[in-house]
Amino acid sequence: MATGRFVEVYLDLLSQPCRAVHILLACAKVPHRVRTVALRKGEHRTPEFTKLNPMQKVPVMVDNGFVLTESDAILKYLANRYDVPEHWYPRQPERRARVDEYTAWHHTNTRPHAAKVFFLEVLAPRMSGSPVDEDRLSRALSDLSTTLDLLQSMFLRRQPFLCGDDITVADLLAVCELMQPLGGGRDVLRDRPQLQRWRSRVQSAVGESFDAAHAVVYALRDRSKAKL
Repeated sequence: MATGRFVEVYLDLLSQPCRAVHILLACAKVPHRVRTVALRKGEHRTPEFTKLNPMQKVPVMVDNGFVLTESDAILKYLANRYDVPEHWYPRQPERRARVDEYTAWHHTNTRPHAAKVFFLEVLAPRMSGSPVDEDRLSRALSDLSTTLDLLQSMFLRRQPFLCGDDITVADLLAVCELMQPLGGGRDVLRDRPQLQRWRSRVQSAVGESFDAAHAVVYALRDRSKAKL
């Protein structure tokens, strides 16, 4: 990489995919600058940001004029473009295919199901001023439980990480989603020791960047506990 060159990333760490990008950048030591886009303040709807990403979503990456959206694409681009340790997105075809297999599955399983629990338990009551819709939450938790069963039986099996013996971008995407309900005081892995051990391995593998990325989630959790 050329001296003095930085990747610019537009993030809000309340967003699960943004946290995954943030962690990879920190772990891989890719020189970067973070531009905070506060979703709660509507900064993703400003004319300036809409010009950058007409979909009005984060994360967004700008690398030497090349603009890229979608966390999955950004993570894989960074792994391909920069001197990132190969385990994040392996070059060997079968190992890479396992990562692609999970990330394809992720967007219709782990991501929507964990996010819906957080939405129903935290965001919807704040936006509407109404109590939690317990029926909808119960259904969302059931859907998430099915996803967690599959994470254990299909992806983890007897291996330490979702796609093999080493941490990959798949683990970052998954763990950031499954940490999100903690913002409402709910640890969705509480009764799942296999997944708890996986989360601990991910946290150990990425070090301080895990807690740095999830500070906003911990703050929400502490506020929710204070209300009880």
